[in-house]
Amino acid sequence: MDRFSGKTVLITGAAAGIGRATAERLGSEGARLFLVDVEAEGLEETAKLCAQQGAPDVATQACDAGREAEVRSAVAAAITRFDGLDGLVNVAGILSLERTDSVSLDVWNRVLQINLTGTFLFCREALPHLLEGGGVIVNTSSTSALAGMPYAAAYGASKGGILALTRTLAVEYAKQGLRAVAVCPGSIKTAMGSRANLPENADFSLLQRAMPLDAARGPEVVAALIAFLASDDGAHVNGEEIRVDGGTLA
Repeated sequence: MDRFSGKTVLITGAAAGIGRATAERLGSEGARLFLVDVEAEGLEETAKLCAQQGAPDVATQACDAGREAEVRSAVAAAITRFDGLDGLVNVAGILSLERTDSVSLDVWNRVLQINLTGTFLFCREALPHLLEGGGVIVNTSSTSALAGMPYAAAYGASKGGILALTRTLAVEYAKQGLRAVAVCPGSIKTAMGSRANLPENADFSLLQRAMPLDAARGPEVVAALIAFLASDDGAHVNGEEIRVDGGTLA
């Protein structure tokens, strides 16, 4: 397939996991890519992989999604490099698992700053350029926004906020040709999930509904859905949230 030939897509959180898998998938389908992540080394590795798989042009910029000036700089660099923007895929995020009564304000603020505020900042900065050609925004939420996930108060709140933001964008800009959709992954094997430490004496049975081990798949399954939604094949999907969880919340 060549669904993204001639199109430019900015992807956040592209150094690993779902962000990397999405970059590889869209690049293999002809997208020009502008990739951002706070992890510069992983970002460059992703760029190499995309080039090897046929992406016509790949540019990168290290960026902390929670810092306004860095987000503004990244979007401006993408426009300068490619003279326009057709799609934005927000994947950048962090996860902290703690008992809610032990979550510090610093941790709460940082999770929301990266996950929710970062998504907002990239949307805000990209909107004027996306509206020039009827672009698309795909935001990464989570099944934690749809059902309670113990030990993830900040993470779940941030992902719920992303759903609300996505719906707002979908309605506010629909008449101007913009689409905004959200994917809600669950039970996906990523480095972020494997690095997350449960609090001491956590009851793992409480997590089984959200993270059943036998339902876990790799990030490529999320990337495949994002590719559909960001392409013309998803032209009539707007303001929607779509689970990618193997039926966990069915």
